[in-house]
Amino acid sequence: MLLNSDRLDWTYIRAFLAVAETGSLTAAAKKIGQSQPTLGRHVKAAEAALGTHLFVRVASGLQLTEAGLLLLEPARDMERAYARMATLAAGHDERLSGTVRITASVVISHYLLPPIIAEIRSSEPDIEIELVPSDTTENLVFREADIAIRMFRPEQLDIVTRKLKEQPLALYAAHDLLLQRGQPKNLKDLAAFPFVGFDRSEIILRQMRKLGFQIDKHYFGVRCDQQAVFWELVRAGCGVGAMQTCIADADPKVRKLSFQPDLPSLPMWLAAHETLHKSPRVKRVWKLLIDHLAPG
Repeated sequence: MLLNSDRLDWTYIRAFLAVAETGSLTAAAKKIGQSQPTLGRHVKAAEAALGTHLFVRVASGLQLTEAGLLLLEPARDMERAYARMATLAAGHDERLSGTVRITASVVISHYLLPPIIAEIRSSEPDIEIELVPSDTTENLVFREADIAIRMFRPEQLDIVTRKLKEQPLALYAAHDLLLQRGQPKNLKDLAAFPFVGFDRSEIILRQMRKLGFQIDKHYFGVRCDQQAVFWELVRAGCGVGAMQTCIADADPKVRKLSFQPDLPSLPMWLAAHETLHKSPRVKRVWKLLIDHLAPG
């Protein structure tokens, strides 16, 4: 390897890491929000700067060469250092302006946050909001988000957390479905209803088994793992489904079932990196989210 340090740009190392972690240019481009041709050029530029080939093409995509494997951990060290520099710099930005990136589940992002973000923008027009709907865990340490709204308490070091509330769940059905079948009065009545379920996730399946339903996934005539689409299927009358009461109680297309089995509640947490939490714009959005999401 012959290193040309003058040509070694962090952008190229970032591209190298993205391809190494995903195994393809297409997936890597999607991960870091670049076009595939641009990412390909950056990988080639990284190879030129490092003086070696980093990947070899295989049937499944791109595989690290021996040199690529050797350089992977130092590249990750650079990523960690870059993330720490960016976080420290952002934490010392004293302006009540700029961008705050919020990540939340797809359901929370779709049904709960838009009017809240509208009010945040009205209160603080110089603060721009980026919303990342995701049911994966965005990394606050690497600034994939500034603030996360999560249904569990994050356990990462250097993360500030605040519990907002315990969010109840309940069963709902579309008005037309209830007109056809009537309200269930007991567990036996409930068992006769069609349900919308998840496809690959077994969360609903496990909960229904706890209630005494001896079923497999084929009990659900309609299945979808994407939770916003899942809820739209319930709203359209495909079957009964569970939803957070703060969302479903305000939905005119559904009604809460009169018979409700015991369902677990979901804890709702705010989380941010402790350095970013000191930034005025992040602190301000944090407070506004608490004002809107935490019980009075």
